[in-house]
Amino acid sequence: AMAVFVTRRIPAEGLRVLSQAGGCRVQQWDSEEPVPRAELLAGVAGKRGLLCLLTDRIDREVLEAAGPSLKVISTMSVGFDHLALDEIKKRGIRVGYTPDVLTDATAELSVALLLATCRRLPEAVEQVKNGGWTTWKPLWMCGYGLSDSTVGIIGLGRIGQAIARRLKPFGVKKFLYTGSRPKPENAAEFEAEFVPLSRLAEESDFVVVTCALTPATQGMCNKDFFARMKKTAVFINTSRGAVVNQEDLYDALAHGQIAAAGLDVTTPEPLPTDHPLLSLKNCVILPHIGSATYATRSTMAVLAANNLLAGLRGEPMPQELQL
Repeated sequence: AMAVFVTRRIPAEGLRVLSQAGGCRVQQWDSEEPVPRAELLAGVAGKRGLLCLLTDRIDREVLEAAGPSLKVISTMSVGFDHLALDEIKKRGIRVGYTPDVLTDATAELSVALLLATCRRLPEAVEQVKNGGWTTWKPLWMCGYGLSDSTVGIIGLGRIGQAIARRLKPFGVKKFLYTGSRPKPENAAEFEAEFVPLSRLAEESDFVVVTCALTPATQGMCNKDFFARMKKTAVFINTSRGAVVNQEDLYDALAHGQIAAAGLDVTTPEPLPTDHPLLSLKNCVILPHIGSATYATRSTMAVLAANNLLAGLRGEPMPQELQL
């Protein structure tokens, strides 16, 4: 039998794919909460397959606990910074992931967060509730609009393009983008211009971060970056928290160096409730819900299950990470 360990309670459709597969024996950490480290190490022992989440750190210790029987790791995420890829590659383990299926949901959430941040929606809702809404005032609760603006996208991959596609009808005048290299085939639809990070910071009215977390992008949005941004600019991050230096972001927001920020990702996650960023009116923070639609999470679970099964059977995966 193909013994597999599933590190969390996942949407039923995904589990059904595994349980209905012939010869697949599933052991699952059946909880809404992350699997404790000790349970993870015990759970992977002797398994051929592992279905994990972005909250599970799959490092050398886990791989050693699993032993040589582990052949496939399938993560229910598009990001893979939680996987020790060097160690995994060394052991000849195949890896499946779930790109594409969460692109639309994450792009929708990114646009919602951008609009909520630049038009100060959470702040406005609070004013209605606490009696701050008195009479119509010409400058009260004013924010920044997308019409005629310049939008800078850090990482014009699938999600970056999907965001640009949704922002274009709002009357954005110009798209800039940056990344490890120009992607003319991705940029053509938006006539987006490839620029260095410093120029993107200087010219953008809205900066949207949608890149992967790598050693090159870690802490990339820092003091120098925020200092280059316009005082009226809005910063949005829906990629990974560690791309941003949060102390530097706090200083930039607190001292009016930039207008506002919207984050769906932080370091750590969850963000402690006494974190300085949460004390700021001009910072909107969401609990990493980029892909959180019922349909998307269900599709992610099914894809993760199918990746796992294909890997166990020695077949091509629907979505394999090429190591």
